[in-house]
Amino acid sequence: MKKVLFAVALAVIVATIVCGLVIARLRSENQRLERNQSALLKDVEYYVTKSGESAASVEVLQLEVDELRRYRAEAAEHIRQLGVKLRYAESYARSGISSSYAERLVLRDTVILRDTIRDTVRIFEGGDAWSTMRGEVRGDSLAYSFESVDTLYQVVHRVPRKFLFFRYGTKAIRQQIVSSNPHTKLVYSEYIELPRRRR
Repeated sequence: MKKVLFAVALAVIVATIVCGLVIARLRSENQRLERNQSALLKDVEYYVTKSGESAASVEVLQLEVDELRRYRAEAAEHIRQLGVKLRYAESYARSGISSSYAERLVLRDTVILRDTIRDTVRIFEGGDAWSTMRGEVRGDSLAYSFESVDTLYQVVHRVPRKFLFFRYGTKAIRQQIVSSNPHTKLVYSEYIELPRRRR
């Protein structure tokens, strides 16, 4: 009789532990899905930093590898093209930027002699530390080159939950992006996290 009671007690303890682990896993999954729902419903926040740089803030999507393949096939393909296997990927981020640049450029005449043929070409160039424009006007055509350099700084951080003056846990994970080029405007941002524990 004692053996039967011991076996039943052991079975109840094991079942309780298994149920507790399942409940913890389901609670964690529900929190992940709530954060994803919140991230999908919120738009990207665009703002300008104190130093005048264009910046954007976006909540993080936490996707499993299968979800990435199903719902973000283009992102999965980009990761593969980089030579990284999806099961080793930690996260994926992409941002869209637009550069616009307006300045008055001075034209100067240059005379080119080729086999006793005289040709007048007007040359222009200008720019600043981030953008350079060079070109020439010849007859009725304009040929130019435009080069713009930019650096995107990205910070991923957690946003804690708040209750009165207390901060605890994690409400969301956000990505902040700042562009160093003053001519650049951030137009799109997405950040997907692939949690390691779910593989």
